[in-house]
Parts: sequence; structure tokens; C-alpha cells
Amino acid sequence: MRLFYFLLLILPLLTAAPHTAHAGHITDYRALREPVADRSGRALWAIRSFKEEGVPHRLVVDPATLQSFDLPAADLVPRREGEAGFHATRLGRAVKRHTAPPYRLQNGGATRAETAADGFFLTVDLCPSKRPFERELFEAAETLCRGTAVPVAVMVTGLWLETHPEEVAYLKGEVAAGRLAVTWVNHSWHHHYDPKVPLSENFLLAPGTDLRSEVLQLEQELLARGLVPSPFFRFPGLVSGAAAMNLLAELSLVPIGADAWLAKGEQPRRGSFILVHGNGNEPKGIRLALPLLKGTAVRLLPLPAAFAD
Repeated sequence: MRLFYFLLLILPLLTAAPHTAHAGHITDYRALREPVADRSGRALWAIRSFKEEGVPHRLVVDPATLQSFDLPAADLVPRREGEAGFHATRLGRAVKRHTAPPYRLQNGGATRAETAADGFFLTVDLCPSKRPFERELFEAAETLCRGTAVPVAVMVTGLWLETHPEEVAYLKGEVAAGRLAVTWVNHSWHHHYDPKVPLSENFLLAPGTDLRSEVLQLEQELLARGLVPSPFFRFPGLVSGAAAMNLLAELSLVPIGADAWLAKGEQPRRGSFILVHGNGNEPKGIRLALPLLKGTAVRLLPLPAAFAD
């Protein structure tokens, strides 16, 4: 009898457990571009509207710092500024510059710092994978900034998020503990890839791909988990085309390429966007990254610092 009552008490907790990793249920998600200000008067641009547990929210970006925030719509007031105002901001200029033609099939967008950056930008791709998570990479990076959070851009896919709850919890815990400062970068939902198909019909360029859904579905999943999407996007395989770039421009996103994909033998220089895979799919890149991160002369910088004011 005691066991019966014990089960009655814990059963609601067990059935609710899968939802505790989420910040809230996201609905009515849509793209927009509206000038707003927060309660302090700071000028922001709302780039998405949605409801979180039925409460209206906005995904907003500070166009000067390129930082993004999930804020209740009730905390924002509209500003009177036209579309030209957006394109005059640091964010607007970066979007326009890096989604403009000519369009390269591979590695379009920003590939390294526009500024005279005294350091490197570590970008870690988390594509769909069943292999072990490369926790050692993040631990090595953390040793570079004892006492402060080390900046890292995590390029995450929806399928990886869905299948790696423990790893997501680890990353969130490192952020909460002040050891990591993560910029969450959209890497598409499915990250489709067929090794038998040419690049021009592969990844997001595969026939039948819903580009908008690939972008917006991932954003919703991040927000549902209490993670705020940045205004950056990395194309799977670094493969893109005109339609994909035009969509990013419409969605106020800056495409992020790389000039130091370590597993391909590309050597990082000051200002480089270093690309490694933290999902176990590319151990060569990790083997090359670990000695670099354990060096005393390496300085990692947050991704927004790569873009000119």
C-alpha cells in the first residue's frame, strides 16, 4: 500500500521530466523587422515575434553590439525609424555586406574578422551525429581564460539538439558557471547531406528543401530550451547559393564561413574563424585544435567582435 501511494506522488514528476529542459512552449513564430526600445531606452531591432507559454515575446538584437535577447513584448516600445535605419546600423551593414553577390558555392559570407582582431574566433559545429561529444575541446578552451568566461560560437543543428540532452545540459551548465560565453549560431534543422550528390544539389541546396523552415525551426527549438539565437548563421558544409543568401538577408542574419577549417589543413591566423566539429565526426580537427588551445599565446574572441562598427 505504501508503494502505491509513493508511486502516486512521484508519477506526475516523472511524466513532467522531459519538459523541464525547456523554457517554454513556443508558438506563432514569425519573422519581422521592427525598431523598438527596451525600458532603459536602448535602441533595438525586433527580428522575430512569438508567444512563449501564450505570452507575446520578441527576439531582439542590439544592432550596435550584435547581442540578441528574448524579451516580453510588454517590455518594449516601438520606435519611429524606417528600413533605412536598420541598414545604417552595424548589424544591417554586416547583413548587407555578407549576403551580397557574387555568390560562391562554398564558404560564402564572412570568413574572418573585418577588424584588426588580436585573437582568434573559435567556431564549433554540432551537426547531427551519434558519436561522443568532444567535451575535451571545451575544457581545453576554458583553460585559456581562468576566472572569466571563454567565448565560443556553437553552430548547432536541430537534430543534434534533439538527440543530445545531456550535452546541451553540460553547455548550459558551463555558461551558468561563468566558464563559457556561448554565441548560439543557427546551423539549420536537418543538415541534410548525401556524399553521392554534387554540392550544387546538396546540403541546403538539395531539391525540395524548405530553407525558411530549416532556419526558423531551429530558432524556435533554441528558445524553447532557454537558449537565445544569435543573428548569425552557418550553412551546412559551408554550401550556399543566391536564394539562401537572399533569405538570410530577409531574416536579418549574417552568414559565417571560415578560413581555418583545421581538419582540411587550413592554418589559423590572427582574426581567423577556426572551424572544428565538436560532435565526434571529425577527430582530426580536434587533434589539431587541442595543442592550439593549450598554447599560452592564444586569445579567443567573441564572434560579434569580428565585425566592423
